[in-house]
Amino acid sequence: MFTVASISVGLLFFSLMAIKDTSIAGFLGAGALSYVLYVISKEEDFKSFRGAINNHIPLIIATVINALVNLIANNFYDDYHTYFGFSILAGFIWALSRQATSKKQDEALRIAAERKAELEAVVAQRTLELTRQKNELEEIVEELKTTQAQLIQSEKMASLGELTAGIAHEIQNPLNFVNNFSEVSMELLDEMAEEMARGDQEEALAIANDIKQNLEKIGYHGKRADSIVKGMLQHSRVSNGQKELTDINALADEYLRLSYHGLRAKDKSFNAELGTNLDPNIPQVEVLPQDLGRVVLNLFNNAFYAVQQKQKNSGPDFKPRVEISTSLINSWIQIKIKDNGTGIPEAIKEKIMQPFFTTKPTGEGTGLGLSLSYDIIVKGHGGKIDINTQEGEFTEFVISIPA
Repeated sequence: MFTVASISVGLLFFSLMAIKDTSIAGFLGAGALSYVLYVISKEEDFKSFRGAINNHIPLIIATVINALVNLIANNFYDDYHTYFGFSILAGFIWALSRQATSKKQDEALRIAAERKAELEAVVAQRTLELTRQKNELEEIVEELKTTQAQLIQSEKMASLGELTAGIAHEIQNPLNFVNNFSEVSMELLDEMAEEMARGDQEEALAIANDIKQNLEKIGYHGKRADSIVKGMLQHSRVSNGQKELTDINALADEYLRLSYHGLRAKDKSFNAELGTNLDPNIPQVEVLPQDLGRVVLNLFNNAFYAVQQKQKNSGPDFKPRVEISTSLINSWIQIKIKDNGTGIPEAIKEKIMQPFFTTKPTGEGTGLGLSLSYDIIVKGHGGKIDINTQEGEFTEFVISIPA
């Protein structure tokens, strides 16, 4: 549109220049073009063309200058009118060239806008896709967390099931003592009543002393049963993440016997020698007792399983033995659990801490015991687990936790 306008206005200028009074023609042409461009620039529909309108300003200025010089210095203008004509022509050529350049720029801007729109559409699509994938991944993560929690709970319940038989055996002993001493005490009370009726105060006092000793034994074994029940409840409950001062020796010895009697409850023919070498100088240490108990119980269960399997293949000459020892070495408490069972082949030694890896037959192991034990010791207590083993000879797990 502006190219046609420029050509038309240019023809108007040259026509006006044919007028005898060129100064009047120049003022008329410049005024006409200025008015036309001013009117157009005020229209809302032509706002985008203001750059093209501005391209005509040099032509207007050249025309005005020509007219002024012609009016003020006519002789000078007559001598150099050719050059002044060229200045108008230059303004006209400038407007045309700027208009052509503007068209190219507009085309480039149009292409850039289209490309931008395409890119924005692609980005929006990619963003939508990434959002969808993010939501899917978040759902998968939540499912994995739920599955992990279920697997951990299953492993805990499995270990609790293995504990049940051992707990039943361990708690039966103190209950038997309580029942026996209660019956004996009842009989002694009857005897004391008879002696008091006969007036034999000395004998009555002796019997009273025996009753006192029996009550002390009843109290001791009652507390023993209470500690076993509390240990079972502690093992079964969810860890609250709060560490407690714990007697490592008592915890290790307790779970050693529970694990042993749990296996014996399932296999009456199984017997093993239990070895304990517990350092009495070990201080109490802040740990998660139920979590550490699960680790120790799992290692004891694995040890008894290993010696039981070896006994089946080695015959009566083989003497199963499981040992537990504790020590304090350079501000680290070490718990060593050793068995003389089947050992661990070197080829799978690096894999046994991996989740779901198990050497037991299908249905006898979840493959999570050692993996969870590793997480509890390393991640939960800042410790480490080392393995010393020789296939067919022994296995020793060394737990190290900061004192």
